Amino acid sequence: MPTTIAVTGRAEERVEPELGAVSLAVASNGADRDRVLATVGGAHERLLGEIRELDAAGALESWSAGQLRVWSHRPWNAEGRQLPLVHEASADLEVVFRDLDALGGWVGPISSASDVTVQGVDWRLTDATRSRVQEAAQRAAVADAVRKAAVYAEALGLGTPAPVELADHGMLQAQPIPRAHKAVAMRAMAMDASGGAPAPEFAPAKLVVEASVDARFTAG
Repeated sequence: MPTTIAVTGRAEERVEPELGAVSLAVASNGADRDRVLATVGGAHERLLGEIRELDAAGALESWSAGQLRVWSHRPWNAEGRQLPLVHEASADLEVVFRDLDALGGWVGPISSASDVTVQGVDWRLTDATRSRVQEAAQRAAVADAVRKAAVYAEALGLGTPAPVELADHGMLQAQPIPRAHKAVAMRAMAMDASGGAPAPEFAPAKLVVEASVDARFTAG
């Protein structure tokens, strides 16, 4: 009776990020509603002007700007007394840079503005690169599974293992294994992970694209 060999193949690809998506918020608050609106509106228009210039220069992959939001509330102090009405306004923006040098040169100055908050930078790949790198990781994961199965077969004195099943995570259903044989438990995973938060000089870590596959082989 052939022996069933079950393995998990894993692989990862590391690649430099191509895009940097900067999330920004323009916000202000105060007792004078018109002044709050003027502050946020002015900062928002100033940023949009700079973003359009960057886009025209070819530094951006894309950008988007949310609508201006305005609301009011009456806060409470530590003694439980309700304070005068406070007006708040904010607007979100996302700017996706393809020129990462331009990203650092732009974010530094604007982050010093009191009415602008840089919420973070998300390092990304283009769709074409992500697809290519993911495929390379998947192929390498399958090759890893084949190598592992060959090692187990050789250790047992069996012939070349023949593939029976291959699946992504959770798709390879458990099957009864004859009591005379044992199989290695398996899991599969396919995921993308970004490097840690960028350093102040915006030097991002390489992005890691990982792939795992479940595989069953038989060897006689």
